[in-house]
Amino acid sequence: MDPVVIIGFWSAAFLVSHFILSSEPIRPKLIAAVGEWPFRGIYSAVALGTFIPLVVEFARHKHAGAMLWYLRDIPPLRSLVWFMMLAALILFTAGLITPSPAGMAGATAELVPRGELKLTRHPGFVAFTLFGLAHMIMNGWAGDLLFFATFPILGILGGFHQDARKAQMIGEPYRRFVAATSFFPGAALLSGRQRWTSADTPWRAIAIGAAVTIVLVALHPMLFGGHPLG
Repeated sequence: MDPVVIIGFWSAAFLVSHFILSSEPIRPKLIAAVGEWPFRGIYSAVALGTFIPLVVEFARHKHAGAMLWYLRDIPPLRSLVWFMMLAALILFTAGLITPSPAGMAGATAELVPRGELKLTRHPGFVAFTLFGLAHMIMNGWAGDLLFFATFPILGILGGFHQDARKAQMIGEPYRRFVAATSFFPGAALLSGRQRWTSADTPWRAIAIGAAVTIVLVALHPMLFGGHPLG
């Protein structure tokens, strides 16, 4: 079978199963039938059962299919990609240090925007989106694009899905939290709904994200192939 078709199949399987299991018509019924923690086990098993084959097939068939663009020789774009990756790693780390109330495991008691939540209420999903888009810029082969497109699709649709689910679960307090924040990074700040202060700067996340970026630059050729610095 065409490697591009295989990658596309596993990408679709991962995304479709993810959104079906977490959808409001399905999720509450499964939890009622098996319980909260068994449901999480099923959810995780299905996610891993589709994501691992996706990664394996992509690793076996890198650069499969037609080349739709080749932008690696454009220095400004390479710089943009590394800025996107640095931002993704900082946001992902910040989301782990201070879980968002909008996240899957986020607390629902404190719906007050602070830190990176003033920038985006979905730091994890935005990190996935930036990761995928950055790699799509540098990898213009059809198979690569299908693989890396999985991440922004998950990030963007997942963010909207989480907002709808949390609004239904929590109600008006969460809708006020959504109104006061933004999904698109910086939109709440630019609109005046939030004001950034020095206390909001996630210094630990910046330090960790920068350190991880340096390590990835050094190890990327050995772990993933390619030469990020050109």
